[in-house]
This record gives sequence, C-alpha cells and structure tokens, in this order.
Amino acid sequence: MPQKNSLPDPSTLTFVSESEEATEAALRHHYHEILRLLGEDPEREGLVKTPERVAKAMRFLTSGAYKDPKEILRSAMFREEYRQMVIVKDIDFYSLCEHHMLPFFGKVHIGYIPNGYITGLSKLPRIVDVFARRLQVQERLTTQIKDCIQEALNPLGVIVVIEAQHMCMQMRGVEKQNSFTTTSDFTGAFREAKTREEFMQLITHSRR
Repeated sequence: MPQKNSLPDPSTLTFVSESEEATEAALRHHYHEILRLLGEDPEREGLVKTPERVAKAMRFLTSGAYKDPKEILRSAMFREEYRQMVIVKDIDFYSLCEHHMLPFFGKVHIGYIPNGYITGLSKLPRIVDVFARRLQVQERLTTQIKDCIQEALNPLGVIVVIEAQHMCMQMRGVEKQNSFTTTSDFTGAFREAKTREEFMQLITHSRR
C-alpha cells in the first residue's frame, strides 16, 4: 500500500527544469528525505507541508540565476548630460551563503557617475535583488553588481559597498552575533581617493 503523502521517486524526475512542476516535485522529495535523515517524522502535522513550503521558498531565493540584470538597467536608460555622482544607498538585501546555505543580509550602497546615460533609480535595487537571489558570497555579489552597472551603462565610474551580517557566523561556528562584513569594489573615477572619500562621506551622513 502506498504511504500517506507518498512522494515521487527522484530517479523519475529531471533537474534540467523541463517543467516547474517536475523541479518542485524533486525538491519536495529531497526535503522530505532530509527531514527523515535529521531524525524527524515528515508525516507529523507540523511537518507534512514543510517540504512543499521549503521547495517554494528555495526556488524564490535562487530565482535570480535565471534573470538578466543588464536588461533591467537597459530597459530604463535615458540620455542625460548629468556628470555628477548618483547614489542610491541603504538598499536592503537578503541572500544565501553558498557554503552553508544560511542567510546573509544587510545594506548595499551604489554610486555611479553618468557618461551620457542614466537609469531609473528603482532599477538599481532591482539588480541587487537579482544577484542576491542566488547562492552567493558577499565578495562576488559586490563585484557582480559593479560589473553589471559598468557594462550596461558605461559610466565614468561605479562604486559598490556592501555591509552584511552572516548567519553562518552568528548561528554556528564562531557564533559572533555582532560582527559585520564590509566589502567594496569600484571602477573608473572612483579609483581616485578623493572621489571615493566623497562617496563614503555621503553614504555615512546621518539621515534627516
């Protein structure tokens, strides 16, 4: 007799995403097995729907791998002769560390100096989300955001600074709850110390 809430044999499923249904069914099966291997009863009331919920959550949290962030910027490019610094700071982000698949989260600060084109301000947070919704490391996330803006807009310079807390450091391992990690990367005009200092002063200026 088939077991209650029986799940498909993973050998019959494809992981090349022939269909969203097949991918999600495979994920549900594996999370069901993970619960069992952890010593839990996947059939108890509180866990019956957990594999389905986690499968949907993980697909959302890694959905950025299937999107082209440069197209997001190019969809709202406008000719403009403005040549001063454009800054969008305190962009919230949430991502998953690829080493332990635990969250890291914090703020992204972006600055660029246009070179004939600007982009819609809302597009910068959107590309942050695209790159953050992948299995990531903070260093790569910083560089990917910078490279995307440089390649899509060809500005005179780009700078990206990320400040984040990592659950893999706070929940396990060294368990340092108050630690922050800061990374930065830059191109063009931001290679000049004076320009970088101006950017840092602007992003650290107290909010009104």
